[in-house]
Amino acid sequence: MSTKYKLLALDMDGTLLTDEQNISKETAQWIRKASKHGVHVCLSTGRAFMSALPYGEELGLTTPMITVNGSEVWRAPHELHLRSLMDVELVKAMHDIAVEEDCWYWAYSVEQLYNKDHWTDDVEGKEWLKFGYHTEDDEARHRILMKLQDMGGLEITNSSPFNLEINPEGVNKAAGIAEVCKLLGLTMSEVIAVGDSMNDLAAIQQAGLGVAMGNAQQVVKDTADYITSSNNDDGIAEVIQKFIFDEE
Repeated sequence: MSTKYKLLALDMDGTLLTDEQNISKETAQWIRKASKHGVHVCLSTGRAFMSALPYGEELGLTTPMITVNGSEVWRAPHELHLRSLMDVELVKAMHDIAVEEDCWYWAYSVEQLYNKDHWTDDVEGKEWLKFGYHTEDDEARHRILMKLQDMGGLEITNSSPFNLEINPEGVNKAAGIAEVCKLLGLTMSEVIAVGDSMNDLAAIQQAGLGVAMGNAQQVVKDTADYITSSNNDDGIAEVIQKFIFDEE
């Protein structure tokens, strides 16, 4: 088998994982088959390292991994290649907005996850990777978005229609995948990027093949080169079969 695609970059929630938060047997089988045939399989997620790692281990992956939407790139499990931190003043300002809007919020520091129920008095003493908001009130979410855009210096995406995820400007999954390509001696044209949300958009636009899940947000589907089945219907297995093993 010779395929022009050498790297499969997979979002996790809503993509690799079913709604029950597991990897289906069929999908796992095809990922292992692709790995065995020399295709690098890279988890590319908004999750923190410790939350993503068990799934990588379950699949037997030893290749690079992108976590926290690209704020961290791992050369191999437990071996950090790159980390992009967020300005502490921006984190304080984002926290103020969350309090003003009285919505659910969370933030990843290098050490742990903080949220509305468990915040820290020592914002300045932490190294911050990402901040997030969740609200089903469309007007509140729009107000938050406007305030964030006015702040500048931020990369604003989402991982569901009801949230906003914020990384330092220029930090996203596409930039993370580009770093992984450098590590592996590949180009973006050799990448298949698969996802379902706005935090996958840049990767889907810049990869050789950008794939949206059947359950993806409409804007992601509109951008993708191909729309596969949903996360509950082995959409990734379909991509591997179609573009890695049957591309002729």
